[in-house]
Amino acid sequence: MQGWFAVLLPLLGSLTASPAAAVAAVPQTATPAGSAELVLGQSAPLSGPSAQLGRDYREGALAWFEEVNRRGGIHGRKLRLVSLDDRYEPALTLRNTRQLIGKERAFALFGYVGTPTVKAILPLVEQAQIPLVAPLTGARLLREPFRPMVFNLRASYQAEIDRIVDDLVRAGRHRIAVLHQEDAFGEDGLRATRSALARHGLQPVAIAGVKRNSTATEGAARQVHQADPSAVVIISAYASSAAFSRSLQRLGSTAQLMNVSFVGTGGLQDSLPGGQASGIGVSQVVPFPWNRRVPVVAEYLRLMRQKQTTARYGFTSLEGFLAARLMTEGLQRAGANPSRQALVRAFESMHQLDLGGYKLSLGPRDHQASDFVDLTFLSTQRWGP
Repeated sequence: MQGWFAVLLPLLGSLTASPAAAVAAVPQTATPAGSAELVLGQSAPLSGPSAQLGRDYREGALAWFEEVNRRGGIHGRKLRLVSLDDRYEPALTLRNTRQLIGKERAFALFGYVGTPTVKAILPLVEQAQIPLVAPLTGARLLREPFRPMVFNLRASYQAEIDRIVDDLVRAGRHRIAVLHQEDAFGEDGLRATRSALARHGLQPVAIAGVKRNSTATEGAARQVHQADPSAVVIISAYASSAAFSRSLQRLGSTAQLMNVSFVGTGGLQDSLPGGQASGIGVSQVVPFPWNRRVPVVAEYLRLMRQKQTTARYGFTSLEGFLAARLMTEGLQRAGANPSRQALVRAFESMHQLDLGGYKLSLGPRDHQASDFVDLTFLSTQRWGP
């Protein structure tokens, strides 16, 4: 896309720089006063097995940013989102973030995707004192200990998994196994699942792992199936989750499969055609994207139709849209010539903000905007407007 928004593919060179070296190389500068634009930096998977997560999130965010620019921008400044492709690989995220803070002179970082990728750049965020807004992860490491420069839109993975486990136990499904991605995301989800089960006096009947971005799930499926679970909590992105679901179905399992929101509902459905996704559960951290009775969802639907030749809606793009709403509210409150600290203070002033049926609240020691969690179950047909 040309104009104010661009997707930039990073050059692949040496990816061996340590975080400490990367921090030392980051200039402590931002969008200069008097500039005609405000630059926001994003690193996300825009290619590779998890690309749909990054693309959908970005598409939803752009729907709102472009509308703001049509209205004249923020205090007369246009917004420019610079999105770099990291293929959901932390080494690329680290490289991209150095470029965004340095060469691109991003005023804030926005809409990063994934726990291991965000974990890799936290030293840069803290050293550069640059706000990181609405990362697509519910990991505890962004919430505990308190991180002054990180502002989370979505509920935590702990909140999602608590809701999943409570629902399974109420349904009489006590033999619960776990499939987790073998990285920081999976470790966080496994810890949260153990905690949720412990509240009910339970523990996992089986635990299996899968490598990030991998579809080699046959061994994990056999390991889980041998434990005869009545349900499986899956903590992985859609490519691995879909492959695991197919592997488990081939073995004859009837276990209820439950995913956390990061799986990417649209990607999961696309990866399991012909009704294979029917009955699979996914926890969600935003409202139902086709519910026009929610004012902010109706606005999202209108702007997505306006932006796309063939409109495509979904939970991930709605999250990007809501994150963009949060971002522009902060920029508006930060004033005509904002500093990064002014933006931090602006976010911390958002007490009981209603975007139109989706309520947010932030404070000086509370950087968790929403605790919204709901459960959805896929059917043989796609949801539609």
